[in-house]
Order: sequence, then structure tokens, then C-alpha cells
Amino acid sequence: MSDTERALKEVDANLESSVAELLELISIPSVSGEEEGRPGIARAAAWLDDALADVGFSSRVVETACNPVVLARSDGPAESGKRLLFYGHFDVQPVAPREAWTHEPFAPEIVEDDGVRRFYGRGASDSKSQLWSFIEALRAWKAANGAFPAEIVIMLEGEEEMGSPSLGDFLEQHREELDCDVAFICDSDMWSPTRPSITTQLKGLVHETVTINAPNADLHSGHYGAVAANPIRILSTILSSLHDEKGRVAIDGFYDGVVEMTESQRKRWRELSDELDGSGEVNLAGGVIEDGYTAIEAMWGRPAADFNGITGGNQGPGGRSVLPGSATVRLTFRLVAGQTPETIRNRFRKFVSDRVPEGCSVEFDGPEGNAAVHLSETNPFLIAAARGLEAEWGQPAVLKGTGGSIPVVGALNDGLGLDCVVLGFILESDAIHAPDEHYDVERFHRGTRSWIRILGEVRGGLRPWKQGSDEEPGRERNIGN
Repeated sequence: MSDTERALKEVDANLESSVAELLELISIPSVSGEEEGRPGIARAAAWLDDALADVGFSSRVVETACNPVVLARSDGPAESGKRLLFYGHFDVQPVAPREAWTHEPFAPEIVEDDGVRRFYGRGASDSKSQLWSFIEALRAWKAANGAFPAEIVIMLEGEEEMGSPSLGDFLEQHREELDCDVAFICDSDMWSPTRPSITTQLKGLVHETVTINAPNADLHSGHYGAVAANPIRILSTILSSLHDEKGRVAIDGFYDGVVEMTESQRKRWRELSDELDGSGEVNLAGGVIEDGYTAIEAMWGRPAADFNGITGGNQGPGGRSVLPGSATVRLTFRLVAGQTPETIRNRFRKFVSDRVPEGCSVEFDGPEGNAAVHLSETNPFLIAAARGLEAEWGQPAVLKGTGGSIPVVGALNDGLGLDCVVLGFILESDAIHAPDEHYDVERFHRGTRSWIRILGEVRGGLRPWKQGSDEEPGRERNIGN
């Protein structure tokens, strides 16, 4: 029997005990971003610290300027010579509105739903089940084989749901401890309930807030509406010119340096678009997709600019004949490979400034952005993960992009030079960030088994794709969805 087979048997035998521990972790109200959640954050960190010590790690809770990080490592070098970082987060979203929950948010128990053993609770899917799956896999491997399959470092964050404000400083202060060959990020989704996925592309992100100020404070619109500057009108005119008739961003130089999708990649993504046709839960009617691209290509592979909120003038009940003194818009720019946040920010600000009338002024504000992150499909750890996932689920993992950004991926990639393999077992139907968030026992079981198989691939030696075989991305394959 191989090391992998022994570890899989250990996972199977310990399933009910592992789920019971997971429910205990979910019961801790580790809500970040709220002062009343701080005791729960501290409890969860201490609980995980003890759990990792029980598995055989040297573990400690590291305080930061905000919420703590649990940092653990295995003792001594591993026979494989590989050093692997595993990342997860134990903080959760607030439960509001509480009255919309039909299950207790912090009292999880297993219930039968249409033959599926589910458990409900805040953090059940995002992301306590995710981090517990790799911790349980590591426990099982060591219990079955006497040692971990590689040198392991575990970093569990307590402020991901509030934007990771302390993450950059933490990474810099613990750079040496976090120096690994790869980072596995378990905080992502599956392609479908039966098909796993690996996220290989994440978009970069730039937040901007723009305020147009008139020369005067609020004025009576009856007296001055026909002649004085109206910041809402000025701002609306500028925003309406941000895109052209083909859906492209009209800022000079916006697309300079953009790395285009390969034809092989576009072919695969179009096939995935066909799978989604008619099955998506979001109605895209009225949306504008850049000419020449499918929805998935636009979401995953093309840069974008979006308006997130706009304010100005009368926002209260009833009529008020006001000519506002200012108007504000919040925007986000989603970047792809070849674009830098600072360049895009500067070009956007010039675009706006050039269109502000004489006598009016403009203010800009926005936090530091992050660049897009791409993981090569020939990365040996990605290949190991893809093989492990296929061995467990019986279908090849979808190598996909995302229109979103995961702060820790950019931070690890840019700050520490670490390649990140991003995967997970969340489903859209899990109601993450919503009332009655849930997960199920079977998916937790198979997620844990997936990590065992991935560890076995790493332990057995990293191998490239078999050239010309159907395991290579983009080759024809008879699969379901």
C-alpha cells in the first residue's frame, strides 16, 4: 500500500471525528471588522493554535496591528526537499440580518437535506471548512505514515474578510519563515458540484474616489440652475465618456502592455462559456460586453472599469431644489497582466482632470492597488494539484480565471515572490456572506481526500504534463461538467 493510500484510509476512518471538530470551530463567532467580534477572533486563533500543536506542528499566535495570525511549521527538513506554505483564514463575515437565518449561525449541527448531510453556520463554507480540510489531510498523512510529506508552513489569517490591513507588514516581518517553494491557497470555488477547478489568473485592482467641486457651495436651482456649474452634470458627462460604443475603456493608453489571451486559452474558455449558457444565476441582460469577446473572456481576461457608487445633491426624502456644490463617484479598475496600478491610476486622473471645466476643481483618493497575478499552466505544483484533483473527482480540473482579486495572492506573489496555487471546494449555492451559509459532509470529505492526493503527487516527485496526452490543458477530452 502506498503512502497516499494509507493516508486516504486514515481520512475515511476519522471522518466523523474530524467533522465534529470542524463544527466546534464554526461555533466560535470569529467575526472580523466588528469590535464585538474580537473575543471570538482570539478564541478561534487559540483553538487553531492548539489544534495544530496536536497535529505535530510548532505553532504560535502572532499579534498584529489588527487581528492575529496563527503561524505554524513542521520540525526539520522533509525527505522530499520541498517546503510548502498552506494559507487559510478563520475570520468570518457578520451574520446580519440575523432574522433572515433559519438556522443558528454559531450552533452548527448536521441535518439531512434531500439526502445530503449539511451543516449551517457563518464560516461553514467561507472559509473554516476550507482550512480544516488541509489541516485534516496533513494530520492524516502524518498519522498514517509517521511524518509529513514535505516541510510544511501554515499561515491562518484573522482579518481577510476586512481587507487584510495588517497582512503586508506581517509578511515583511516574517519573510524568512514564509520562504517556501509554493503557496497553496484554499479559499476558492469549484467549477460545479462534481468538477474541481484551479484559479490560475486573478485580476489586479485599483480603487478610486473622485469628487468634482463647483466654485460655490449648494445653490438654489431655481435661481442658478440654468447658469451655474452643476457637479453632477459634469461628473455624469465625464463618466459617460469613459467607455466607447464598443465597450472599450476610452482612457488614452489604458490597453498599453496588456497581455492578450492565447488562442488555446480562448478556445477552452469559450467551451466553458457554452457549459454556462442558460445555467448561470445572474441575468446579464442590459450589460455591455466588449466587442469580440465572450462573457467569460471579458470577465477573466480583459481589463475593465466599473462605477460602484455615485452621490451628490439631494439624497433625502421629499423635494429639495438644490444645485449641489459637489458630486462624488467611486470606481474600480480590474487589471490584467501587463498593466500596473499606478500607471492606470495616473492615466485615469489625467482623463478626468482634462475634462473638468475652468473654475471647478477635482479631488482624487484611493488606496494602493495591486497588480494582476498569473500562474503558468506549466508550473509543476499546479500540475501536481491538477492531477490530485482529477484522481479524486474523476474529471480534469478546470484551469480558470476570475474577475476578482484575492489580496493574499498578490501579497505573496509580489512581496515574497511565491507562486500561488489557488483552489477550494466552495459552491455558489453555499450562501457565503449570506444568511444560512452552509457546507456538506461529503464535500468536506472529498476536499480532504483531494489534499491527500495532491500531497502524494508532490511527495512522489513533480512531473510536467505528458506531452501530446489528453491531460494537457486545451486538448480534446470527453468530460462532463
